[in-house]
Amino acid sequence: MGNTKHEGPMKLEKTPDPKHWVSPVPFGLGKIKPKHIRDTMKVMWENKDNLPYATRILTKGVCDGCALGVSGLQDQTLKGPHLCTTRLNVLRLNTMPAIKEGVLHQDIDELRKMDSSELRKLGRIPYPLSRKPGESTFKRISWDEALDKMATKVKNIDPKQLAMFLTARGITNESYYVAGKVARFLGTNNIDNASRICHSPSKTALSRSLGIGASSCNYQDWIGSDVLVFWGSVAANNQPVSTKYMYAAKRKGTKIIVINPYYEPSMDEYWIPSIPDSALFGTKIADDVYQVNIGGDIAFMNGIMKHWFEMEEVQPGSAIDHDFINEHTNGFAELKEHVENQNWDDLEQSSGLSRERIEELAMLLAKSKSGVFVWSMGLTQHRFGTDNISQVANLAMLKGFIGREKCGVMPIRGHSGVQGSGEMGADPFVLPGGGFTPENIDRVENVWGFDIPKWQGDIVGESIEHAILPDDHERKMKMFYTSGGNFLETMPDPAFIKQCLEEVELRVHQDIILNTSTLVDAKEEVLVLPAMTRYEQPGGGTSTSTERMVYFSPEIKGPRIEEARPEWEIYMELAKRVKPDEKHLIEYEDAQQIRDEIAVANPNYDGIQHLKEQGDVFQWGGAWLCEGGECPTPDGRGNLLPIEIPERRKTEGRFYVTTRRGKQFNSMIYDEKDPFNNASRYDVLINEDDAKELEIREGEAIVVYNQYGKLNGYAKFANTRSENVLVYWPEGNVLIPKGVYEKYAGIPEYNTAVIVEKAETFHAQKDTKYVEKRVEELEMETT
Repeated sequence: MGNTKHEGPMKLEKTPDPKHWVSPVPFGLGKIKPKHIRDTMKVMWENKDNLPYATRILTKGVCDGCALGVSGLQDQTLKGPHLCTTRLNVLRLNTMPAIKEGVLHQDIDELRKMDSSELRKLGRIPYPLSRKPGESTFKRISWDEALDKMATKVKNIDPKQLAMFLTARGITNESYYVAGKVARFLGTNNIDNASRICHSPSKTALSRSLGIGASSCNYQDWIGSDVLVFWGSVAANNQPVSTKYMYAAKRKGTKIIVINPYYEPSMDEYWIPSIPDSALFGTKIADDVYQVNIGGDIAFMNGIMKHWFEMEEVQPGSAIDHDFINEHTNGFAELKEHVENQNWDDLEQSSGLSRERIEELAMLLAKSKSGVFVWSMGLTQHRFGTDNISQVANLAMLKGFIGREKCGVMPIRGHSGVQGSGEMGADPFVLPGGGFTPENIDRVENVWGFDIPKWQGDIVGESIEHAILPDDHERKMKMFYTSGGNFLETMPDPAFIKQCLEEVELRVHQDIILNTSTLVDAKEEVLVLPAMTRYEQPGGGTSTSTERMVYFSPEIKGPRIEEARPEWEIYMELAKRVKPDEKHLIEYEDAQQIRDEIAVANPNYDGIQHLKEQGDVFQWGGAWLCEGGECPTPDGRGNLLPIEIPERRKTEGRFYVTTRRGKQFNSMIYDEKDPFNNASRYDVLINEDDAKELEIREGEAIVVYNQYGKLNGYAKFANTRSENVLVYWPEGNVLIPKGVYEKYAGIPEYNTAVIVEKAETFHAQKDTKYVEKRVEELEMETT
C-alpha cells in the first residue's frame, strides 16, 4: 500500500526545556500523581521468586501490555529504554507459579467469594479441570479427556450452535490465525475477538471511508506535526510510554489538543519517569482541552467543518486542501451541503460547546499544515461509533492529512494482541487478507484446502445472548469456547450475562488464570484449560502494534506450568479429533509453519515468515497507508460521508453517563485508587455545580440509576462537562443496557441516561412507586 519505509527510532532531545514544566517543585510533591518508583518496587517484590525470568521477559520479549510495540526495552519510535507500569503490572501473570491444589480444589462457593483481582493472585491454572452441575469443586482431568469431551460436543451440535472467542491477553498472531482457521474447519463462523468491544467501529469506519482497517501513520508522525488531537483517548493512562512521544512532540513545537467530557489529569500534566527533567518537574501535555458532551463529538466535528466552509466563502483555500479533495476523494459536494444546512444552535446544544470554542479549534486546524488524529473508546463505544470515526476521517481528508509525513488517523490500540486478531481472521466479518466476501472466501479456500461456511457469523454479544434461545433453535449457543476474557466484567448488564453463561451446555475457558466467569455454572459442564503465555510458546510468536509493526517475540527460557499448552496447538488438537480423516489440512509441526502460511493467506503479512530472532520486525503497508492520497478502495479515492447528529437521549435535569478506567489493564484492576485523581472504584465523577444543585456534598453517598440498573456510589467532584457523569468500568456496567449494538460494527453501547440522587433521598422513599415513576419518566425520555 505504500513505498516509503519506516526510518527507525529517532533521538530524543535530552536538554531540559523549562517552558513545558508543570512546576518548579521537584517530583510533583503535594500533587496527586502515580508513584512510579513505588509501583516498580512493588512489582519487583511480587516477582522476587522468579526475578531472573521476569528480567528476561522484560529485556527479550515483546510487551504483552498495550500495542505501542516495545520489543525488549526498545521500540521503533524513540531511541532509549522504554518501560511502564502497565507492562510491569501484567508481568506477574507470566511469572506466577501454579495455584496450590488445596486452594484450586476448595469448595466453589469459597472461590466465588473472591473477586477477579483476588482470583488472579492465586496463581496459574496448572492442568485441565472439569466441573459439572451439582459438583462443588473442580476435578482434575487429562488433556485427552478434555479434548475428547470438546470434540464429542462439536460433533453432536449444529456448527451454528458453536461460538469461539479470543481475548487480547498476550495472544499471538499465530494463535489468532489457527483459531480462525479451525473455526471454519469445524463449520462455524461464530468466532470473535476483543476488538469487538473496543475498536471494531474504527476498522469498519476506516474501511468505508479510506479502504483501510488500521492506523494510517506511525507514532513518529506525532513528533513535529503541527497539531496532535486526542479524541476520547487517555493515552497517558492506558499507554503510558506514549507520554514520551508526546514529550518529544512538544519539544518539536506540536500543539496537543485533548477532547473529552472529563478534563483528564493525566493528559494535562504527567511526570515521565525515564526523562530526567520530566521526572523532576513534570510535563504540561495539553495545550487546550475541549470538554465535549458524551456523544456530542459528531456535532462538534460538523461545527468545525461548518466554520471551514464559512472561511472558504471569504477566502478559498484558507481551511481546506482542494487539491487533495479533487484528486483523492468522493462526496465533497454532498458533505458540504449537509454541513452547511446544520444549525449552529443544534451543534452547540449537542456538542456542549459554544460556537466560539468550536471555531477556535476549527481555526487552529485550518492553519495547520499537518496533523494526526488519535482516538480510543471515547469515540468507539457508542451506538454510533462508526459514524464518529468516519467524521474523523472527514476532517483528515478535508485537510489532506492522509498518506504523508506527520499526518494521519490512528485508532490507538489498548492491547498488544488485538490489532492482529482481525487481520488473522478471528472475526465473523473477516478472513485473512480481507473481508468475508465471495472473492476472498474463494482465495482463502484455495490456501486452506477446504470449504468455508458461507453464512454470516454472529458477534460475540449476540452469540452469548443466543444461549437463552429455545433448545431447538438452530442458533442456540450450546458450546462456548473462550480463550481468556471475562464477560461478567466487560459486557453491559452483568446479571443478564451470567444468566446466559449458565444456559450454555458446555463452556470451555482456555486461560492462564481463573476469573469470576470461570466459576459460573454450565448446564452440562465447565472445562478449564491451561494455556501458555506468549513467552512460553515454542518457536516464539508475533504480535502487531497499533502502527502495523509486526514484532517477533522469542520463547524465553524459564519455569513452566507443566501441563500448559500453546493456544494454537490446543485449537489444532481439537480440530484433529473432530475430523481425523482431514487432519492433514489443519496440522502444523511448529509455529514457523504457521507463519509461513500466514504470509500466503494474508498478503499484507508477507514478511512474517522471516521473523525468527529477537528484535525482528517489519511494518506491513509501509510507513503510511494511502500514501500520496491513493486509497485501497475500488476507485482509489477516499469517501467523504455526510454524518447526521445522533439524538442525545437525555433531557433537562437528567445526566448522561459514560465509563472510564482507573488503575487497571482492561478488566484487570490493580488498585482500588485511581492514581490520577485519587478516586475509588465506586466514586462517581460529577461536576461540582451539578452536585450543589442537587444538594450533594463531596464524598456523600449517592445513587445513580435508570431502567437498567442501580449503582450505589459516592460523589467525587471533578472537572467534567456539566450534566455528564463518569463511573468506573466494569463497576458501572450495571447501568448500561443489554443488547444495544452499533449497527455497522456490533460494538455494545456503553453510554446511557441516568438519574443521580442523594442516597438518603433515594432510600427515604418508602413508596417504591416513587422510583418506578422516576424510571418511567426516564424511559419516556430516552425512547
